This record gives sequence, structure tokens and C-alpha cells, in this order.
Amino acid sequence: MFSLSELEAAEALVRRFMPATPQYAWPLLAEATGAELVVKHENHTPTGAFKVRGGLVYMERLKRERPEVSGVVSATRGNHGQSLAYAGRQFGVPVTIVVPEGNSVEKNAAMRALGADLVVHGVDFDAAKAHAAEIAEARGFEFAPSFAVDLVKGVATYPFELFRAVADIDTVYVPIGLGSGICATIMVRDLLGMSTEIVGVVSEKAPAYADSFAAGRVIGSDSAATFADGMAVRVPDPQALEIIRRGAARVVRVGEDDVAEAMRLVYRATHSVAEGAGAAALAALGKERERQRGRRIAVVLTGQNIDAPWFATVLAGGTPSLG
Repeated sequence: MFSLSELEAAEALVRRFMPATPQYAWPLLAEATGAELVVKHENHTPTGAFKVRGGLVYMERLKRERPEVSGVVSATRGNHGQSLAYAGRQFGVPVTIVVPEGNSVEKNAAMRALGADLVVHGVDFDAAKAHAAEIAEARGFEFAPSFAVDLVKGVATYPFELFRAVADIDTVYVPIGLGSGICATIMVRDLLGMSTEIVGVVSEKAPAYADSFAAGRVIGSDSAATFADGMAVRVPDPQALEIIRRGAARVVRVGEDDVAEAMRLVYRATHSVAEGAGAAALAALGKERERQRGRRIAVVLTGQNIDAPWFATVLAGGTPSLG
């Protein structure tokens, strides 16, 4: 999908707008998991999530190759939309974002604050995505998918940072939304000639990638009703699935209570905020604690963008419910 020189160029572009994010070994997390654990803090970006890296690479290429572009439209549950809105502001490209009904109030507010024209449509991400494609056709906008070469290349700058900063990682746990994060991690590992095991993580409430990984073909799910909205996808991307099938060791399913407990652990041990998807990697490690005891493990804290009422529920010992 991209070469090492192309990855290095993407890193140089991303560095114009943000520094490298840290990877910290928190003693209380090591104590809780029994592993030599490193957290890659992708919550420390200008939008509070890893997706901004891909948005910058995508928007720079689009503006350079098509300076006449009248606008970009996409669908999101939040972090992808924030990344496009942020990058659109940097490169002077208007951005329209479609979100499903009942989407995160605070993520919606963040996208508007970054200059996005927000449209609410559909019951879930996949319905919003279909409407975004209709808007692109009707208005002559560029449709920005959630999985594309530019996006993966930009996102790949975070595992590039991680693998150069921490030697001999045995396993990396990465949550799966539409797949850019785990695909980027697989591709960087392979470009660097490393043997690190990469494990995908999905919600039990949004199992499409796990089911598809096991079956060897795309299998959609009827719903994706998880409060970990960064993983709330019903239909896998075929290209992403192929990369995951070739390069991931396995895909672990985590429950809503598992995710909530991992969010509490992140907060207690690091005083960092993790949204549901952001804590999913740690939740998966918790399920595989005995398997990974004493090994060098990395988990990707992919984002921190959770609404205050849900986070209050989590800190009080509960698990947010979608009703």
C-alpha cells in the first residue's frame, strides 16, 4: 500500500502539525496486567485521537492534486470527522460530515467547532455513510472514506513512532473500527521486518470484523450497538479485512463491562481519559492476561473523546447503555 520512503514523507507532513505522541510504561498498569506494558498515547493529538494523522495526509494530497476541489464529505461517529475537519481547516477545504442519530453530543460539538458542516442522518454509521455518498454525488464533493491509502499511510506514523521508540515488542493490541489503525500497524511492522504479534480488538456488540476474520470473507452484522462508538461498524471494508487476515494473529472480542473496567483502570493508573474504543486494547489484554504474563506488550490508547455523562457513569462503576 505504501513504501518506507512514503511513510517517512507522511511522518514529515504530520510533524508539521503535531509532535510525536508519547509511549509510556505505567507501573500501575504493569502491576494490574502482569506484563511489561507500554501505552501508545494517541489521545495526545490535536483532536484527541489517532485519526488526525490520516486526515492530514489525505487532505494535503487532495489539495495538492485537485486545488479546485469544492468540498469533502464523509461519515463518522466522531474521530474521523474531527480529523477531516481539522485537516480541512489547515488546507482550506470545506468539510461536511454526516453522523447518525444519537451520535456523541460532544464529538458533534467538536466537529462543528473545527468548522465542519454537520448533517445528522440514519440510525447508525453505515446509514450515515450511504447518505454521505449521496451528498457527494448531489453537490460534487469529494467523498472521503474511512479506509483509504492516504488515511492508512497517515495513521501508520503512530506505529512507526512506537516501533522505533520501544524495542522487541512481543504483542501490540489495536482496536478495530473500520481498520485503518490495525492495518497501519501490520504494514509498518512488515516494512521494518519485525516479528511483533498484532492482535485486533472488537466489541462483542459489533463483531463483524471478528466474524469475518474467522470466516475468511466479509460478514456484516445486524447491529453495532456498543457505547465504544469507535468500534461500532456493521460492515467490514474488504481491503482492510484482507490485510488483517494476512497480518493479524487473532481478533479478540471484549464486552461492554470489560471496556468500562479498562477505562477505569486507565484513569486510576495514568489519570488519562480513554473513550471506549481507546480502552478496548487494554480490555483485550485483560482477557489474555495469563497468556501475556511477563511479556513486552503495547496497547494503543486510540482516543479520549467520550461524552461527560458516559464517563461519569464509568467512573461511578457502571457501564453506559444505549437503551
